[in-house]
Amino acid sequence: MQKREISLLCSMTPDLMEAGLDEAGRGPLAGPVFAAAVILPRDFHHPLLNDSKQMSEKARETLRPIIEKEAISWAVEAVSAEEIDELNILAASITGMQRAVRRLTVKPELLLVDGNKFKPFDGYAYKTIVHGDATYASIAAASVLAKTWRDEHMRQMAKEYPQYGWDRNMGYPTHEHIEAIRQYGLTPQHRRTFHPKELEPTLFDDGIGI
Repeated sequence: MQKREISLLCSMTPDLMEAGLDEAGRGPLAGPVFAAAVILPRDFHHPLLNDSKQMSEKARETLRPIIEKEAISWAVEAVSAEEIDELNILAASITGMQRAVRRLTVKPELLLVDGNKFKPFDGYAYKTIVHGDATYASIAAASVLAKTWRDEHMRQMAKEYPQYGWDRNMGYPTHEHIEAIRQYGLTPQHRRTFHPKELEPTLFDDGIGI
């Protein structure tokens, strides 16, 4: 059976310069959350483009350089584990998206934000869209950049902390990761405000590390 091609909307408005915003890494126990902002040409189309969570790793890695080359402007920002603990993960995700927008070389007239939460800043008009990464091409492109940049970062961090398997679990609370925390404690890259039910909260609250 032939696989059905995903059909994403190229824009919400007929004539405004739109930037799609998305993040990756809200759920892990370790590492930054990454956020991206992407302005695509209105005629941009690629058959692989979709919500990054619905794409294979190979498809995401194939699309990343294409998006970076063909986008009118794009930017990716990371918000550290320490900042996540200070702000909370939702606020950190929004902060990352705002930082990415500020780094765009072309100023968008409308921000299309994945999800249902955002905060006004710098006078930008914005729309929040639930499942926006599966609806608008620019948000899907932002989701691909955020995900691939974060995965690359976690693979690099895994070289410094190989016992946690971050090159495989990307910091998410897998059995492997949780058992490594039990055995080795926390690193400076762990989020202290995340308490997996399988672990004692005091481990996080006390900031025990290696």
